[in-house]
Amino acid sequence: MIVEIQQLLDQYLKWLRDKTTLRQVRDWIEITTPYLDRHNDYIQIYARKENGELLLTDDGYILEDLELSGCKLESPKRQQLLRVTLNGFGVQLNQGSLQIRASADNFALRKHNLIQAMLAVNDLFYLAGPSVVSPFYEDVVSWLDLNEIRYTPKVKFTGTSGFDHLFDFVIPKSRQYPERIVKTINRPSRETAQAVAFSWIDTKEARPFESKAYAFLNDSETPVSTGVLEALRDCEVTPVPWSKREDARNALAD
Repeated sequence: MIVEIQQLLDQYLKWLRDKTTLRQVRDWIEITTPYLDRHNDYIQIYARKENGELLLTDDGYILEDLELSGCKLESPKRQQLLRVTLNGFGVQLNQGSLQIRASADNFALRKHNLIQAMLAVNDLFYLAGPSVVSPFYEDVVSWLDLNEIRYTPKVKFTGTSGFDHLFDFVIPKSRQYPERIVKTINRPSRETAQAVAFSWIDTKEARPFESKAYAFLNDSETPVSTGVLEALRDCEVTPVPWSKREDARNALAD
């Protein structure tokens, strides 16, 4: 089993390396990652040397994009939610930009944390915007609530690699079923499936042995490909196409 998991981790790291590109932008290095934002665009961060350290930043993209979408962050409640979310990843807010500092020794971890913080902030505040269409995540929340499924939203676990991974829901253990950890994938693709698979592979060793992982897949517009389903199943993540969500209700509700 250890050999199999190591092979899967190696595959993920190869995918991450092959799909990451660098470009010089004046005195910054633009890093394009394979992770997707809510527009289905690749997330980009910027890095440069500053006072003997590496400064990593989103250059203000996440908060500016949310405000342009009608999601203002002016209320004390939203400001507090933003601070709590960023603090969980060790990320600072500086004049609208999300930033983190790194050394050569912890660059990979700090880069990972910045990207996770960008995704988390985007999800939290995009849901709060009254002028935007309800995203897939919110559809899943409504379905869970409708079926009276108990869950804790937006839970972060530290994997065996030391990387932090944010999961959309954790459904606690019941008499019949073990702990269930759930991710939502709005635009299912081989890349997003691999990212979810890596999060679970890295996390499962740190969770109770019997814990299970599920992934809700948005197939409202496009059917989910066989490759995506296989990539998840190979890593012991149960795929749940949205059109077949009722098939998973009993396994999640009890």
